Amino acid sequence: MANFSINLRKESKISEVDFDNIPFGRVFADHMFIIDYEDGEWKNGRIQPYGDLSLSPALSCMHYGQAIFEGMKAYKSPSNEILLFRPLDNHKRLNRSADRMCMPSLPEDVFMSGLELLLNIDSDWIPQKEGSSLYIRPFMIGTDDYLGVKPSSKYSFIIYFCPVGSYYNQHLRIQIEEKYVRAAAGGVGYAKAAGNYAASMYPASLVQKHGYQQLLWTDAIEHKYIEELGTSNFFALIGDTLITPQLEGTILDGITRDSVIKLAKHLGHRVEEKRFEVAELIEAAKNGSLKEAFATGTAATLAKIETIAFRGTDYNIDVESSVLAEDLANRLDAIKNGHSEDPFGWVHKVEPQAVHSY
Repeated sequence: MANFSINLRKESKISEVDFDNIPFGRVFADHMFIIDYEDGEWKNGRIQPYGDLSLSPALSCMHYGQAIFEGMKAYKSPSNEILLFRPLDNHKRLNRSADRMCMPSLPEDVFMSGLELLLNIDSDWIPQKEGSSLYIRPFMIGTDDYLGVKPSSKYSFIIYFCPVGSYYNQHLRIQIEEKYVRAAAGGVGYAKAAGNYAASMYPASLVQKHGYQQLLWTDAIEHKYIEELGTSNFFALIGDTLITPQLEGTILDGITRDSVIKLAKHLGHRVEEKRFEVAELIEAAKNGSLKEAFATGTAATLAKIETIAFRGTDYNIDVESSVLAEDLANRLDAIKNGHSEDPFGWVHKVEPQAVHSY
């Protein structure tokens, strides 16, 4: 394990938290992990109390966009073990994003050691109420105080935690987008880059005024092919086939997406990854062969879609009959929480560590 300095809070804030009523992304655990990159190496790894950062107005990431992040969750098993779901896949995706954004890769042992140490320190922050979890936000930013378009020579990697309940508290109403573009071939659509989310906010705000929570993005050239939602990957059950858009460099390689594909195939369902035409989805909605639609992501897990809007028409789906989405969600949750066997080797148990300030 890497050697990190540890500075613990004198008194935890946990007594101030109502774990029966946690707003998503608003409550933060006691500590954070930080490590800096300078002179070609990662150094000064440390655990310190969660709090504000001191930043230069010339901070390069704020001007030139070198900022990437990941989303993960931790759970408590019935025997009180700390469980992570596919953390090494998050690490690999972080480094794919870093490579595309001209940022340094982060060694696996730094990522895992910092994360596991932080989880041991703030383990009491992992909610045990059904439907709740500890959301984990690792991110990396360029930290040069320099005005000029070039890759930063300095970076910080940080991890902090949020205890959370459900991301969506209702079924989704979405609209297919044909004007604005999230990503194009050759761009950064596959990276978990902060700018991807910033670019999607304005178009999303327009449809939210009409009662839709999310956009279903289409390709940048013809708006003919389905890509992904603003915060999630997309699946549709048409007939007896579960269909999701294939990875072509413009959508995120979602870890929950991949888990759903593997689990559905393991259960004997037919799954197809392909260039998924909007016309096929709408025709299925019209003729009744669209049985289910749902979104997948770390925050949402599986969120059922009840309405798909296209060119002024709402196509409604009977979410009460969405048995496949319900089954996949329940099985994934059971694996993540240690309530059922993990035939895929996805769950990572965090070993207990004795922790002291030094």
